[in-house]
Amino acid sequence: MTESDGWETYSKLVLQQLESMASGIEGLRSELQHVKDQLTELKAKEDRVQDIKAWKEKIDEVASPTQIQIKFDEVEELKEFKTKAVTMFMVIQGLMGVAIAIALDIF
Repeated sequence: MTESDGWETYSKLVLQQLESMASGIEGLRSELQHVKDQLTELKAKEDRVQDIKAWKEKIDEVASPTQIQIKFDEVEELKEFKTKAVTMFMVIQGLMGVAIAIALDIF
């Protein structure tokens, strides 16, 4: 075996190692790009979450969901009271009309 055969074998081995490392680096680049894409996607989701969080804080400054429900219940009670009050007013007006008619002997 001559020195040139040794050098040729060694250079082939070095070349194989370099090619192997190059393919490994290319794989790492591909994975890194995939990670970058995922990171960009996560940042977009984080921005949306921050927007929703800010919106919720603004809504909570106005009224909490519990307070809103209480107000709805109060409005419903007021509607019922109004209906009862108008009904009572009409009944009393009718009775007053009958009483005036009897007092004036209209019947």
